[in-house]
Amino acid sequence: MNSSTYPAAQLVMVLYTGGTIGMQASINGLAPASGFEARMREYLHSQPELVVPQWRFREMSPLIDSANMSPAYWQQLREAVVDAVDVQGCDSVLILHGTDTLAYSAAAMSFQLLGLQARVCFTGSMLPAGAADSDAWENLGGALVALGHGLAPGVHLYFHGELLDPTRCAKVRSFGRHPFKRLERQGGGAKAAVLPMQLGYQQQRHLAKVAVLPLFPGIGAEQLDGVLNSGIQGLVLECYGSGTGPSDNPEFLAALSRARDNDVVVVAVTQCHEGGVELDVYEAGSRLRGAGVLSGGGMTREAAFGKLHALLGGGLDTAEVRRLVELDLCGELS
Repeated sequence: MNSSTYPAAQLVMVLYTGGTIGMQASINGLAPASGFEARMREYLHSQPELVVPQWRFREMSPLIDSANMSPAYWQQLREAVVDAVDVQGCDSVLILHGTDTLAYSAAAMSFQLLGLQARVCFTGSMLPAGAADSDAWENLGGALVALGHGLAPGVHLYFHGELLDPTRCAKVRSFGRHPFKRLERQGGGAKAAVLPMQLGYQQQRHLAKVAVLPLFPGIGAEQLDGVLNSGIQGLVLECYGSGTGPSDNPEFLAALSRARDNDVVVVAVTQCHEGGVELDVYEAGSRLRGAGVLSGGGMTREAAFGKLHALLGGGLDTAEVRRLVELDLCGELS
Protein backbone atom coordinates (compact mmCIF):
# COMPACT_ATOMS: atom_id res chain seq x y z
CA MET A 1 0.00 0.00 0.00
CA ASN A 2 2.06 2.91 -1.24
CA SER A 3 1.86 5.86 -3.56
CA SER A 4 3.57 4.00 -6.39
CA THR A 5 0.72 1.49 -6.44
CA TYR A 6 -2.33 3.56 -5.53
CA PRO A 7 -2.96 7.26 -6.17
CA ALA A 8 -2.43 9.66 -3.32
CA ALA A 9 -5.51 11.25 -1.81
CA GLN A 10 -6.10 14.78 -3.10
CA LEU A 11 -9.16 15.77 -1.06
CA VAL A 12 -10.31 14.04 2.11
CA MET A 13 -13.68 14.46 3.79
CA VAL A 14 -13.36 14.03 7.55
CA LEU A 15 -16.59 12.72 9.09
CA TYR A 16 -16.64 13.21 12.85
CA THR A 17 -19.14 10.95 14.63
CA GLY A 18 -18.03 11.65 18.21
CA GLY A 19 -16.23 8.98 20.19
CA THR A 20 -13.40 9.28 22.66
CA ILE A 21 -11.14 11.17 20.25
CA GLY A 22 -13.15 14.37 20.61
CA MET A 23 -14.70 13.88 24.04
CA GLN A 24 -14.49 16.45 26.80
CA ALA A 25 -15.28 16.30 30.50
CA SER A 26 -18.87 16.74 31.67
CA ILE A 27 -20.56 16.39 35.05
CA ASN A 28 -21.34 12.77 34.16
CA GLY A 29 -17.92 11.92 32.75
CA LEU A 30 -16.40 12.11 29.27
CA ALA A 31 -18.97 12.94 26.59
CA PRO A 32 -18.94 13.69 22.84
CA ALA A 33 -18.30 17.37 22.11
CA SER A 34 -18.63 19.72 19.17
CA GLY A 35 -15.83 21.97 17.98
CA PHE A 36 -13.36 19.27 16.98
CA GLU A 37 -12.68 20.79 13.57
CA ALA A 38 -11.01 23.85 15.14
CA ARG A 39 -8.92 21.63 17.44
CA MET A 40 -7.87 19.46 14.50
CA ARG A 41 -6.95 22.47 12.41
CA GLU A 42 -4.91 23.96 15.27
CA TYR A 43 -3.05 20.70 15.80
CA LEU A 44 -2.17 20.22 12.12
CA HIS A 45 -1.08 23.86 11.86
CA SER A 46 1.30 23.24 14.77
CA GLN A 47 2.88 20.29 12.91
CA PRO A 48 4.26 21.77 9.67
CA GLU A 49 6.42 18.70 9.11
CA LEU A 50 3.28 16.54 8.88
CA VAL A 51 2.36 16.45 5.19
CA VAL A 52 -1.32 15.61 4.78
CA PRO A 53 -3.81 15.95 1.91
CA GLN A 54 -6.29 18.81 1.70
CA TRP A 55 -9.34 18.08 3.81
CA ARG A 56 -12.84 19.20 4.60
CA PHE A 57 -14.78 18.53 7.77
CA ARG A 58 -18.32 17.45 8.50
CA GLU A 59 -19.71 16.97 11.97
CA MET A 60 -22.31 14.22 12.03
CA SER A 61 -25.52 14.69 13.99
CA PRO A 62 -25.97 13.60 16.64
CA LEU A 63 -22.46 13.16 17.98
CA ILE A 64 -22.41 9.89 19.90
CA ASP A 65 -20.42 7.68 22.17
CA SER A 66 -19.90 4.66 19.92
CA ALA A 67 -21.63 2.49 22.53
CA ASN A 68 -24.78 4.11 21.09
CA MET A 69 -23.95 3.20 17.48
CA SER A 70 -26.83 1.63 15.52
CA PRO A 71 -27.59 0.35 12.01
CA ALA A 72 -29.71 3.48 11.50
CA TYR A 73 -26.59 5.60 12.10
CA TRP A 74 -24.74 3.43 9.59
CA GLN A 75 -27.29 4.56 7.03
CA GLN A 76 -26.39 8.17 7.81
CA LEU A 77 -22.69 7.36 7.48
CA ARG A 78 -23.17 5.63 4.13
CA GLU A 79 -25.14 8.58 2.80
CA ALA A 80 -22.48 11.01 4.08
CA VAL A 81 -19.72 9.03 2.34
CA VAL A 82 -21.65 8.89 -0.93
CA ASP A 83 -22.33 12.63 -0.74
CA ALA A 84 -18.66 13.37 -0.05
CA VAL A 85 -17.49 11.33 -3.03
CA ASP A 86 -20.22 11.68 -5.65
CA VAL A 87 -21.41 15.22 -4.87
CA GLN A 88 -18.48 17.04 -3.28
CA GLY A 89 -15.73 15.38 -5.31
CA CYS A 90 -13.65 13.95 -2.46
CA ASP A 91 -11.53 10.95 -3.38
CA SER A 92 -11.13 9.78 0.22
CA VAL A 93 -13.07 9.82 3.48
CA LEU A 94 -11.70 9.67 7.02
CA ILE A 95 -14.24 8.61 9.66
CA LEU A 96 -13.49 9.51 13.28
CA HIS A 97 -15.28 6.96 15.45
CA GLY A 98 -15.30 5.64 19.01
CA THR A 99 -13.40 2.40 19.47
CA ASP A 100 -16.06 0.28 21.21
CA THR A 101 -18.03 -0.39 18.02
CA LEU A 102 -15.50 0.82 15.46
CA ALA A 103 -14.83 -2.70 14.13
CA TYR A 104 -18.58 -3.26 13.69
CA SER A 105 -19.02 0.01 11.78
CA ALA A 106 -15.94 -0.46 9.59
CA ALA A 107 -17.03 -4.00 8.70
CA ALA A 108 -20.59 -2.85 8.00
CA MET A 109 -19.37 -0.02 5.74
CA SER A 110 -17.25 -2.52 3.81
CA PHE A 111 -20.50 -4.16 2.68
CA GLN A 112 -22.56 -0.96 2.46
CA LEU A 113 -20.02 0.65 0.09
CA LEU A 114 -19.39 -2.20 -2.36
CA GLY A 115 -18.18 -0.83 -5.68
CA LEU A 116 -16.95 2.49 -4.27
CA GLN A 117 -13.63 3.45 -5.86
CA ALA A 118 -12.76 6.01 -3.19
CA ARG A 119 -10.84 5.14 -0.02
CA VAL A 120 -12.58 5.14 3.35
CA CYS A 121 -10.48 4.97 6.51
CA PHE A 122 -11.73 4.60 10.09
CA THR A 123 -9.73 5.71 13.11
CA GLY A 124 -10.25 6.91 16.66
CA SER A 125 -8.40 6.93 19.95
CA MET A 126 -8.33 5.31 23.36
CA LEU A 127 -7.80 8.64 25.12
CA PRO A 128 -9.27 12.04 24.19
CA ALA A 129 -7.25 14.56 22.24
CA GLY A 130 -5.43 16.74 24.73
CA ALA A 131 -5.30 14.15 27.49
CA ALA A 132 -1.94 13.07 28.88
CA ASP A 133 -0.35 10.36 26.70
CA SER A 134 -3.30 10.48 24.30
CA ASP A 135 -3.11 8.55 21.05
CA ALA A 136 -5.65 10.83 19.34
CA TRP A 137 -3.40 13.02 17.23
CA GLU A 138 -1.00 10.24 16.25
CA ASN A 139 -3.92 8.16 14.94
CA LEU A 140 -5.62 11.06 13.16
CA GLY A 141 -2.38 12.35 11.65
CA GLY A 142 -1.23 8.85 10.76
CA ALA A 143 -4.49 8.04 8.99
CA LEU A 144 -4.28 11.26 6.94
CA VAL A 145 -0.66 10.50 6.02
CA ALA A 146 -1.63 6.94 5.00
CA LEU A 147 -4.34 8.33 2.73
CA GLY A 148 -1.81 10.80 1.34
CA HIS A 149 0.57 7.97 0.49
CA GLY A 150 -2.17 6.10 -1.36
CA LEU A 151 -4.50 3.31 -0.27
CA ALA A 152 -6.48 0.76 -2.24
CA PRO A 153 -10.13 1.57 -2.91
CA GLY A 154 -12.40 0.28 -0.17
CA VAL A 155 -12.59 0.47 3.61
CA HIS A 156 -9.61 0.44 5.97
CA LEU A 157 -9.05 0.64 9.71
CA TYR A 158 -6.01 2.60 10.90
CA PHE A 159 -4.68 2.47 14.43
CA HIS A 160 -1.23 3.19 15.87
CA GLY A 161 0.66 2.90 12.58
CA GLU A 162 -1.16 -0.23 11.43
CA LEU A 163 -3.67 -0.65 8.62
CA LEU A 164 -6.16 -3.45 9.20
CA ASP A 165 -8.81 -5.05 7.03
CA PRO A 166 -12.02 -4.29 8.91
CA THR A 167 -13.72 -7.51 7.81
CA ARG A 168 -10.96 -9.54 9.46
CA CYS A 169 -10.36 -7.82 12.79
CA ALA A 170 -11.94 -7.03 16.16
CA LYS A 171 -11.35 -4.95 19.26
CA VAL A 172 -9.54 -7.31 21.60
CA ARG A 173 -8.33 -4.91 24.33
CA SER A 174 -9.99 -2.19 26.39
CA PHE A 175 -6.68 -0.45 27.11
CA GLY A 176 -3.43 0.58 25.47
CA ARG A 177 -2.49 1.70 21.98
CA HIS A 178 -3.25 -1.58 20.21
CA PRO A 179 -6.93 -2.35 20.89
CA PHE A 180 -7.52 -3.90 17.45
CA LYS A 181 -6.13 -7.12 16.08
CA ARG A 182 -6.49 -9.15 12.93
CA LEU A 183 -8.10 -12.45 13.91
CA GLU A 184 -6.49 -15.55 12.43
CA ARG A 185 -9.65 -16.96 10.95
CA GLN A 186 -9.78 -19.82 8.46
CA GLY A 187 -12.48 -21.20 6.23
CA GLY A 188 -13.11 -19.32 3.03
CA GLY A 189 -15.65 -19.16 0.28
CA ALA A 190 -15.42 -18.64 -3.46
CA LYS A 191 -15.37 -15.05 -4.64
CA ALA A 192 -18.74 -13.82 -5.85
CA ALA A 193 -18.36 -13.50 -9.62
CA VAL A 194 -20.97 -10.77 -10.02
CA LEU A 195 -22.64 -8.66 -7.36
CA PRO A 196 -26.36 -7.94 -7.65
CA MET A 197 -27.13 -4.35 -8.62
CA GLN A 198 -28.98 -3.89 -5.30
CA LEU A 199 -25.66 -4.15 -3.40
CA GLY A 200 -23.97 -1.23 -5.19
CA TYR A 201 -22.96 1.63 -2.92
CA GLN A 202 -25.34 4.09 -4.60
CA GLN A 203 -28.40 1.96 -3.99
CA GLN A 204 -30.75 2.80 -1.15
CA ARG A 205 -30.89 0.41 1.79
CA HIS A 206 -33.68 -0.69 4.07
CA LEU A 207 -33.00 -1.16 7.76
CA ALA A 208 -32.70 -4.85 8.52
CA LYS A 209 -33.19 -6.56 11.87
CA VAL A 210 -30.24 -8.79 12.76
CA ALA A 211 -29.25 -10.32 16.09
CA VAL A 212 -26.24 -12.16 17.52
CA LEU A 213 -26.60 -15.13 19.87
CA PRO A 214 -23.65 -16.97 21.45
CA LEU A 215 -24.17 -20.62 22.31
CA PHE A 216 -23.52 -21.65 25.90
CA PRO A 217 -23.83 -24.94 27.78
CA GLY A 218 -27.48 -25.58 28.50
CA ILE A 219 -28.93 -23.23 25.88
CA GLY A 220 -32.31 -24.50 24.75
CA ALA A 221 -35.09 -23.83 22.29
CA GLU A 222 -36.70 -21.35 24.67
CA GLN A 223 -33.74 -18.96 24.52
CA LEU A 224 -33.32 -19.45 20.77
CA ASP A 225 -37.03 -18.94 20.10
CA GLY A 226 -36.98 -15.81 22.21
CA VAL A 227 -34.51 -14.27 19.77
CA LEU A 228 -35.99 -15.76 16.60
CA ASN A 229 -39.50 -14.61 17.50
CA SER A 230 -38.43 -11.01 18.13
CA GLY A 231 -38.99 -10.01 14.51
CA ILE A 232 -35.43 -10.51 13.26
CA GLN A 233 -34.59 -11.34 9.66
CA GLY A 234 -31.09 -12.65 10.30
CA LEU A 235 -29.13 -14.23 13.14
CA VAL A 236 -25.39 -14.62 13.68
CA LEU A 237 -25.12 -17.81 15.74
CA GLU A 238 -21.81 -17.97 17.60
CA CYS A 239 -21.08 -21.67 17.73
CA TYR A 240 -18.45 -23.73 19.46
CA GLY A 241 -15.20 -24.71 17.74
CA SER A 242 -15.60 -25.50 14.06
CA GLY A 243 -19.34 -24.90 14.15
CA THR A 244 -20.95 -27.24 16.64
CA GLY A 245 -24.00 -26.85 18.85
CA PRO A 246 -26.50 -28.85 20.93
CA SER A 247 -27.29 -31.35 18.19
CA ASP A 248 -28.87 -33.86 20.58
CA ASN A 249 -31.62 -31.38 21.46
CA PRO A 250 -34.49 -31.97 19.00
CA GLU A 251 -36.39 -28.87 20.16
CA PHE A 252 -33.33 -26.68 19.50
CA LEU A 253 -32.92 -28.11 15.99
CA ALA A 254 -36.66 -27.74 15.35
CA ALA A 255 -36.42 -24.04 16.29
CA LEU A 256 -33.66 -23.59 13.72
CA SER A 257 -35.73 -25.40 11.09
CA ARG A 258 -38.69 -23.10 11.82
CA ALA A 259 -36.41 -20.12 11.40
CA ARG A 260 -35.37 -21.36 7.95
CA ASP A 261 -39.00 -22.00 6.98
CA ASN A 262 -39.87 -18.45 8.14
CA ASP A 263 -37.07 -16.97 5.99
CA VAL A 264 -34.85 -16.03 8.93
CA VAL A 265 -31.25 -16.40 7.72
CA VAL A 266 -29.02 -18.02 10.37
CA VAL A 267 -25.24 -17.88 9.90
CA ALA A 268 -22.78 -19.81 12.07
CA VAL A 269 -19.46 -18.27 13.12
CA THR A 270 -16.98 -19.62 15.64
CA GLN A 271 -16.56 -18.30 19.16
CA CYS A 272 -12.84 -19.06 18.89
CA HIS A 273 -10.33 -16.30 18.21
CA GLU A 274 -8.66 -18.47 15.57
CA GLY A 275 -9.98 -20.94 13.04
CA GLY A 276 -13.40 -21.00 11.45
CA VAL A 277 -16.61 -22.89 10.81
CA GLU A 278 -16.77 -26.19 8.91
CA LEU A 279 -20.23 -27.51 9.61
CA ASP A 280 -19.67 -30.96 8.14
CA VAL A 281 -16.65 -31.99 10.26
CA TYR A 282 -18.69 -33.13 13.27
CA GLU A 283 -22.17 -34.58 13.48
CA ALA A 284 -22.95 -31.77 15.94
CA GLY A 285 -22.27 -29.34 13.10
CA SER A 286 -23.83 -31.23 10.21
CA ARG A 287 -27.11 -31.40 12.11
CA LEU A 288 -27.08 -27.60 12.33
CA ARG A 289 -26.63 -27.40 8.57
CA GLY A 290 -29.46 -29.88 8.17
CA ALA A 291 -31.66 -27.47 10.11
CA GLY A 292 -30.82 -24.66 7.68
CA VAL A 293 -27.83 -22.99 9.36
CA LEU A 294 -25.33 -21.50 6.90
CA SER A 295 -21.55 -21.59 7.31
CA GLY A 296 -19.87 -18.30 8.09
CA GLY A 297 -16.48 -19.86 7.37
CA GLY A 298 -13.79 -17.64 8.86
CA MET A 299 -15.97 -14.56 9.21
CA THR A 300 -15.71 -12.55 12.37
CA ARG A 301 -18.84 -11.73 14.35
CA GLU A 302 -18.56 -8.12 13.17
CA ALA A 303 -18.23 -9.09 9.51
CA ALA A 304 -21.13 -11.56 9.59
CA PHE A 305 -23.34 -9.02 11.35
CA GLY A 306 -22.53 -6.28 8.84
CA LYS A 307 -22.89 -8.63 5.88
CA LEU A 308 -26.35 -9.76 6.93
CA HIS A 309 -27.43 -6.13 7.35
CA ALA A 310 -26.23 -5.30 3.83
CA LEU A 311 -27.75 -8.37 2.16
CA LEU A 312 -31.09 -8.21 3.96
CA GLY A 313 -31.25 -4.43 3.64
CA GLY A 314 -30.61 -4.63 -0.09
CA GLY A 315 -34.02 -6.09 -0.78
CA LEU A 316 -32.70 -9.40 -2.13
CA ASP A 317 -34.91 -12.46 -1.90
CA THR A 318 -34.06 -14.99 0.81
CA ALA A 319 -32.60 -17.56 -1.57
CA GLU A 320 -30.17 -14.97 -2.96
CA VAL A 321 -29.22 -13.83 0.53
CA ARG A 322 -28.51 -17.41 1.56
CA ARG A 323 -26.37 -17.93 -1.56
CA LEU A 324 -24.30 -14.78 -1.06
CA VAL A 325 -23.71 -15.39 2.66
CA GLU A 326 -21.28 -18.18 1.82
CA LEU A 327 -19.52 -16.26 -1.00
CA ASP A 328 -16.74 -13.73 -0.50
CA LEU A 329 -17.85 -10.17 -1.28
CA CYS A 330 -15.02 -7.97 0.00
CA GLY A 331 -12.38 -10.12 1.64
CA GLU A 332 -14.40 -11.33 4.61
CA LEU A 333 -13.86 -14.97 3.58
CA SER A 334 -10.49 -14.72 1.87
